[in-house]
Amino acid sequence: MDRLLDISNDDYIRTTEQRHIRGVQALWRELERRGEIYLGRFAGWYCVRDEAFYDESELIDGPGGTRLAPTGAEVEWVEEENYFFRLSAWQERLLAFYEAHPEAIAPRSRRNEVISFVRSGLKDLSISRTSFSWGIPVPGNPAHVIYVWLDALVNYITALGYPEVERGDYATYWPADIHIVGKDILRFHTVYWHAFLMAAGLEPPRRVFAHGWWTVEGQKMSKSLGNGIPPEVLVARYGVDPARYFLLRELPFGSDGDFSHRAVVGRLNGDLANDFGNLAQRVLVMINRNCDAVVPEAGGLTAAETALLDAGRSLLAMVRGHVSEQAFHLALEAIWRVVGEANRYVDEQAPWVLSRSDPARMRTVLYTLAETLRHLAILAQPFVPGTAGKLLDQLAVPESARDFTALTAAPLAPGTPLRKPEGIFPRFVEEPVP
Repeated sequence: MDRLLDISNDDYIRTTEQRHIRGVQALWRELERRGEIYLGRFAGWYCVRDEAFYDESELIDGPGGTRLAPTGAEVEWVEEENYFFRLSAWQERLLAFYEAHPEAIAPRSRRNEVISFVRSGLKDLSISRTSFSWGIPVPGNPAHVIYVWLDALVNYITALGYPEVERGDYATYWPADIHIVGKDILRFHTVYWHAFLMAAGLEPPRRVFAHGWWTVEGQKMSKSLGNGIPPEVLVARYGVDPARYFLLRELPFGSDGDFSHRAVVGRLNGDLANDFGNLAQRVLVMINRNCDAVVPEAGGLTAAETALLDAGRSLLAMVRGHVSEQAFHLALEAIWRVVGEANRYVDEQAPWVLSRSDPARMRTVLYTLAETLRHLAILAQPFVPGTAGKLLDQLAVPESARDFTALTAAPLAPGTPLRKPEGIFPRFVEEPVP
């Protein structure tokens, strides 16, 4: 699936791997050594689907007198001997951490939910089970297996080599800059996970960001409705980069949103084909026809060229700022504002007219546009990597000059041969109904 969506990753860990088992058991021993774990007896409502226990006050009434979790899944009453983590002892310390690190949970609405939950009171947390045998055995008491959230959450640091903390990947990459999780599991990642880490003398991640859910044509995705959209269908119909662009651009990341065919086509044909695609196509075609298919040489710059080039040069700081806040829609808005400025510049300067009346001025205009396209393509790479790479290929930008440092260090060199231009964002055309 990662390859399908053009997503890269450095590592992938399964919780059945020995490195994970070793790390989880090491964390258990450390928590036990610090007096954070004790053996007791548990009785409570357990949800198999959510892999979570719920308080009586959180349950809702279901059909036929059944009790349901807040997620709508069925719960069952469970009583057994368990090990417990002293979560109640961490209530005030967690609140102090949230206060001292307001950026640690985002978006703000989710942060407020977590703080409200913690303020309402924390109970000690069951962290082992005896009713099944699959899982990681509790050190020193293999009749118990370590309960899923203590097991699963620790994969973030076992993948980095924990319990080795003085060198290697852990020392390099922890605390993580960001965890991105679904809003339904935010509590586990900002209450339980933070408490486990702090109780073991480890630092929590710098930020946990909760993303929202997508509906389809106004309806919640569900198996019963059969309205889910498999990623392979999404990519086959619209293309991987248009799908990525739509999901990141349509609504603020972290909010719930609606997926509709009309909205996707609107973004694809408007933002991508008409705006960015058309800009790249007409600039590259004019260079091919009027500049012997090489990067033209600019003459004296007027205020119009300086303004457009400055807009492209200022994008990096702007995009970085938005991405650091997970405001991907704002980062894309910033990029597309410059796309709009470049399109207006083309219309105002009319290089097709200058080709006859002032060829030197035409070359200056086209160089300015080509250099602006280079900035746009480099900054668009995290969002539409395939298409941005295709545009950079057409601009003859080498692979070694496509990172952010190249934005200022490696402008287009006049005289560089360019290949025959090809469209980068084709319009979406509905197939006729037979």
